[in-house]
Amino acid sequence: MPHTIHIKAFGMVAETIGSDSLEMENPGSSEALKQQLFKQFPGLKSMKFSLALDKKMIQSDTDISQGKEIALLPPFSGG
Repeated sequence: MPHTIHIKAFGMVAETIGSDSLEMENPGSSEALKQQLFKQFPGLKSMKFSLALDKKMIQSDTDISQGKEIALLPPFSGG
């Protein structure tokens, strides 16, 4: 039975996907999730964004377990 994950998007990422949140079938890992997002929203390929899992930034491929919250964060500009 497929499990869905809840994804929140912010800033330019939300504009690109046309929503600030979406539900997807859990692909199992952060790398697989990125590939799924690129397929569904080709505009993301040219954009730099970070993934956060339960409010912690992830830098490398990470397992996504059931019930985790994913955030897609645009680059932060310093000021």
